[in-house]
Amino acid sequence: QVQLVESGGGLVQTGGSLRLSCATSAIILRRYTMGWFRQAPGKQRDLVASLTSVSSGGETNYATSVKGRFTLSRDNAKNTVYLQMNNLEPEDTAVYYCNAKGDTLFTKGSEYWGQGTQVTVSS
Repeated sequence: QVQLVESGGGLVQTGGSLRLSCATSAIILRRYTMGWFRQAPGKQRDLVASLTSVSSGGETNYATSVKGRFTLSRDNAKNTVYLQMNNLEPEDTAVYYCNAKGDTLFTKGSEYWGQGTQVTVSS
């Protein structure tokens, strides 16, 4: 059973920082693109950042709104991906979801979601 265990959300003031963590298994990191999505009330769930699997080269991609402020990284020893969020703005307030999407021949078509963690940025 695939598990994506998120942590690190909370309340922070404008300009502050938070680090989100998504713990999973080694095989997931090897064969799945890891991503963070966010969903604000009344809005659709949007991609924030993604990192392709170890097998696929580990390329990162960021939404325009977070480029230069957010950094997605992976710790293979801890089987965890991190989303470092700096210079946070009220517009970043949302529930953040960890996502794993198969990106190899054997895993394409499979996708998993974490339970979500709330990030609130006060002005």
